[in-house]
Amino acid sequence: MKNILKYAFFFVTAITTVSCDDYLDVQPIGKVIPETLTDYRAVLTKGYETYPSHKNLASLRGDELLLDPYSFGPDYPFFKDVYHWNDATPDRITTQFQYAALYNTIFYANVIINDANGKLEVSDDKDQLIGEAYALRAYAYFDLLNLFAKPYDAATAGTDKGVPLALKVDLEQAYVPESTARIYEQILSDKEEAKKLLNKDTQSKGLNYRFSKAAIYALETRVFLYQKEWAKAIESADKALAIKSALVDLNATPVLANRYDGVESILALEDVFVVGLKNISYASSELTDAYDQTNDLRYALYFQRFGGDISILKGGEDAQKCSFRTSELYLTKAEASAQLNDLTTAKTTVLTFIKNRYKAAGFNQLSIEIDAMNQTELLDFIGEERHREFAAEGHRWFDLRRNNQKEILHYDGEGNEYKLIENDPRYTIPFPKDARLNNPNL
Repeated sequence: MKNILKYAFFFVTAITTVSCDDYLDVQPIGKVIPETLTDYRAVLTKGYETYPSHKNLASLRGDELLLDPYSFGPDYPFFKDVYHWNDATPDRITTQFQYAALYNTIFYANVIINDANGKLEVSDDKDQLIGEAYALRAYAYFDLLNLFAKPYDAATAGTDKGVPLALKVDLEQAYVPESTARIYEQILSDKEEAKKLLNKDTQSKGLNYRFSKAAIYALETRVFLYQKEWAKAIESADKALAIKSALVDLNATPVLANRYDGVESILALEDVFVVGLKNISYASSELTDAYDQTNDLRYALYFQRFGGDISILKGGEDAQKCSFRTSELYLTKAEASAQLNDLTTAKTTVLTFIKNRYKAAGFNQLSIEIDAMNQTELLDFIGEERHREFAAEGHRWFDLRRNNQKEILHYDGEGNEYKLIENDPRYTIPFPKDARLNNPNL
């Protein structure tokens, strides 16, 4: 019982949830034993459903949002300590980062990876299922690391504290955090297994919460970007773009590009800006000032002024679930090319992208400016394009972590100032209190 309590949030919650589902054959001894492809698909579907909406909380810690204590929404108390970076003494009702939910997803993926291969007959559907499980596990570990561990540094990753590694159901295992390098090693291994097995280039609309070949290459692209493996990031982006490369041209079709049913969608798994947070927050001046409000077509799509505040129109609905989309591939390829000082490729790639985001006059002016940029200027511009493009989509906090970790100021409704200093240790989120109570090894 002692060992179970150490990781109760992982196993007990997950097993309880699974055992309540009608599609599983609950044996008399109480064990959950899937047998058929349909059973295992249902288990993995539960794993997808369990994937948490944690990126909206990360956005609160960055420079995109103003939290409004006087809003009509009732949710301010649940978010204020996240907004103030008060990790040491948060109010007991503060929304915690969903450490447990990410491990629950890993549990479901482990059931597929460890059990399905020996039970199911050989088929493309079986390979696709197991490939998705490897991909989902890799993605969950990637998010865990980038929430609860320091940003990847090749020089220190071997000793930097990561997160616990659970690759099978073992209630006797002591779940001690592994190094960041070891977790990245597992992520890379899992994505390679996924690439061998996935056989759907893309998923159809409505099923695109599931991984596909395009999605695993998109994940691989993001992993290599965060590891500063620039050449590998470009190679992966090109492989993903060979499958899916469409961009929404906002000049012709003024619609949000992050919709699950849009031409850019690759993986529509996560709700990255939930209703409760959307109702009590506004766009920060740091965010809105990043746009050319005359020529950038995104500005009118993303924002709307109410009195003295600017509301964010993105997010808050299932139709805008988004984990990966083609815009990210272009901007990652541009950034990685610029890092390698291949300015020709970087400029060509970013121009291909922004042509779809600016009015003709704005694009023509930017084309002249980009042509004259040196490496530093171009990297700054690409970083700001990511800032603009992915507003309220959960990227900004992670981009700040991996790049400059700048100083950020937040204020409450009474004029109190809260500061995250440059390179503040709070750029890494501590393990939630519940997780530490359940597992003293953390």
